Amino acid sequence: MTTEGTVLPLSALDRSSLPIAGGKAANLGEMLRAGVPVPPGFVLTTSAFRAAAEAANIGPKLEALASADPSDRDRLAELAAEIRAALSSVTVPDAIAEACVRAYDVELGGAAVAVRSSATAEDLPDASFAGQQDTYLGVLGKDALLDAVRRCWASLFTERAVVYRADRSIDPREVSLAVVVQRLVHARAAGVLFTANPVTGRRHEAVIDAAPGLGEAVVSGATNPDHLEVRVDTGEIVTRRLGDKRVVIEALPGGGTRHEQRADGSAEACISDTEARALAAMGARVEAHFGAPQDIEWAIDPEGKILLVQSRPITTLFPIPEGPWSSKEGPRVYFSFNVAQGVFRPFSPMGLQFWRAFSGNAARATGLWDGDPLDGAPFWAIGANRLFLDITGVLRNPLGRRVFLFASTRMEARTGAVVRTLLEDERLGLVHTPSWKTARSVARALVSIGAPRMVLRGLVKPDAVSAKIAADADATIALGEVAEGSPPSAYLDAVERMLRAPFFIFLNMPSVAVGFVALRVLRGLLGDDLDEAEVHTLLRSLPNNPTTEMDLELWALSRRVGADPASRSALREEAPLALAKRYADRSLPAVLQRELQAFLARWGARGVAEIDIGVPRWRDDPTHILGSVANYLSLGEDAAPPDVAFERGAREAERKAEELVSRARAKGVLRGEVVRFAASRVRRLMGVREAPKFGIVRIIAHARSLLLQAGRLLTQEGKLAAEDDVFFLDLRELRAVTGGTDFRALVAERRRLNTQELGRKHVPRILLSDGTEPETIAAAASSEGGLSGTPASAGRVTGKARVVLDPVGAKIEPGEILVAPSTDPGWTPLFLTAGGLVMEMGGSMSHGAVVAREYGIPAVVGVAGATARITTGQMITVDGGAGQVGVEA
Repeated sequence: MTTEGTVLPLSALDRSSLPIAGGKAANLGEMLRAGVPVPPGFVLTTSAFRAAAEAANIGPKLEALASADPSDRDRLAELAAEIRAALSSVTVPDAIAEACVRAYDVELGGAAVAVRSSATAEDLPDASFAGQQDTYLGVLGKDALLDAVRRCWASLFTERAVVYRADRSIDPREVSLAVVVQRLVHARAAGVLFTANPVTGRRHEAVIDAAPGLGEAVVSGATNPDHLEVRVDTGEIVTRRLGDKRVVIEALPGGGTRHEQRADGSAEACISDTEARALAAMGARVEAHFGAPQDIEWAIDPEGKILLVQSRPITTLFPIPEGPWSSKEGPRVYFSFNVAQGVFRPFSPMGLQFWRAFSGNAARATGLWDGDPLDGAPFWAIGANRLFLDITGVLRNPLGRRVFLFASTRMEARTGAVVRTLLEDERLGLVHTPSWKTARSVARALVSIGAPRMVLRGLVKPDAVSAKIAADADATIALGEVAEGSPPSAYLDAVERMLRAPFFIFLNMPSVAVGFVALRVLRGLLGDDLDEAEVHTLLRSLPNNPTTEMDLELWALSRRVGADPASRSALREEAPLALAKRYADRSLPAVLQRELQAFLARWGARGVAEIDIGVPRWRDDPTHILGSVANYLSLGEDAAPPDVAFERGAREAERKAEELVSRARAKGVLRGEVVRFAASRVRRLMGVREAPKFGIVRIIAHARSLLLQAGRLLTQEGKLAAEDDVFFLDLRELRAVTGGTDFRALVAERRRLNTQELGRKHVPRILLSDGTEPETIAAAASSEGGLSGTPASAGRVTGKARVVLDPVGAKIEPGEILVAPSTDPGWTPLFLTAGGLVMEMGGSMSHGAVVAREYGIPAVVGVAGATARITTGQMITVDGGAGQVGVEA
């Protein structure tokens, strides 16, 4: 066989060499091109691996691995072990072995080397695969070199690497591996350098872990290294923490390495401040070259020369949001709209378009901005396909700061705590604006949207508010009518009419706000005579809430279809997915078909993560609803009916209102009447807070149906690959598609990025423009080993925990306590059988808290790390009044 291109010097590589040299080698070539000192070496390219793989006959096993279920870890491990064994024992083809040994002798003089795996699916901008393949240090001699090469090839199929790739939908047949051979640095000290702080997220703050000897001691976690944090711009060492460095790994003269355990370790720093600053500066050069923060392995030789042996992107950092105000001076503060809404998944590009348009309309209505609504108001920023609000100006304004803190404390309590800590930053000091100017601006904005009229409606006709919101949603939806047989552009015109229309839903918010103001009045009038548990009782079973109406209607549906033998049998014997397909074919039992159709006619616009137009509605896929109905039927006739509990809660709330009136009247007749009026408005308007969102969801659902029809037509014309491609473009891009522009490659890339982002584990609620995430990740546990959060619904319950990360297909047994990251209306069918609720997100006025109170189930929200710190089946006690969750050991 020919060996041309099988062995290449590192200096011949750059980022375009990824397919032949893998990520690690390509990055080393790039660093050499940037003038960064790198130990000399060469790469055995992927063509050598393919030749060895062919000799080992692993093709059939690769096919089996490609077709295996990614969730079947046992099968993945079995196949990985078989492939690994075949590669470990394969004989390196003679021509490849000769080329490798020749390069070793000529370029490295037969000295001790480091042999590192370099896969084509590692050290990438969006997936580093750090530590997934093997590295061998102190390799000396030709036979040892070829053995290390074989073991590197085999390490492409370690169980951890195979599972990692399966989780990211990377085809194992398309992955290959090169092997880097570098002269070993007999390091005086070595370690790891991050060019951005991986804990706080702060960019341009270098973090260094250092230890004597080879860097493997730091990388493998075998020793407790020195830790330094250096500000790159000033060279200031802001943190210095010396480790004991008791384990030192050194290269042996005859090959191999030695792990030395030192009883007393070392109290001396293993690198100087000057060396730390030089490392930080060198890291900054590498980061600038690659255009992204880097995770770098480095070594300092006995002469004091710094050499870099690896560099890969730090893929765990959350991208800094970008928006129109991003370039403004000083740190910007970004508040996550996604987290506030309990939607951690990324938005589709069309979903981003819609919320930009909604914000643009709202800003125009209040006179804050006069741009094109489709561009969105300038206070939006986008990071990782998620929406953020730039609240810097709000926090620096005295009134804005007070209003935001008040609102965030009630809607998402942990945000309030984070903001209070953040405001200690002197860079976010108040910009004092004369009070009269602020008052005038606010008054103008309120008058421009007709707020006085809306407030009057809430005071005088509270029960008419929800009807007005529904009517305004109907009016916007009516703008989206399209004649049958119209071209794709007509459907886009209809969607654009809906988006450019005045944002009527928003204009009703002053009416809804009357309920919140009334609650504030109650607190003020009653003072210490009103405790939080009584507030929760008053807020139980609120009328005019579309979400609770939907849930109770779903329960009633389950009772009706349960009385029909054919429907009951189908729900018990068939999977929800199969039933959903039968519903689409109109082949369900007659009663179930009719009842489900009626339910979806009213509520089919809803869904999980429903505020993103790219997500299917229940009318598109009723699998979740059918699963909920089947769950209700499995409870039997002895289950406590939620409708009865709801009515009981309403009676208790009314009795509590009368009790509060009597209590206030004891201090004066007028005070008593004001409390009566305020309590009435609280009861009749607080539930309406869900109505504007439901109206928006209905608008989104109708626009979704229009876009899908446009997508069908464009697919038929060959301009799109699939009808739902429309959600991976914005309106202007779709216009271009109708004119013949081919965006299919762009759509494919955005689909890939969306799939990648769905796997993101953490989304910050507050982020600064320098990357700092001010929130501490874990909340302190209570003295009794419990978890603390925000009281959301009074009451105390003990039961088994059921941790649910995705409501689709989830089942809550009666009395189980639902533990969730957050909830939106798509989750609430689970509330009907839950005995209690624990949420990582939310405040006392958040969606989950409101619905929990209405169903009378104890709830604590804003419990940091709840889904990780509580496991399904664990007995927990939820004290919704105290905001405590007790966890049995």
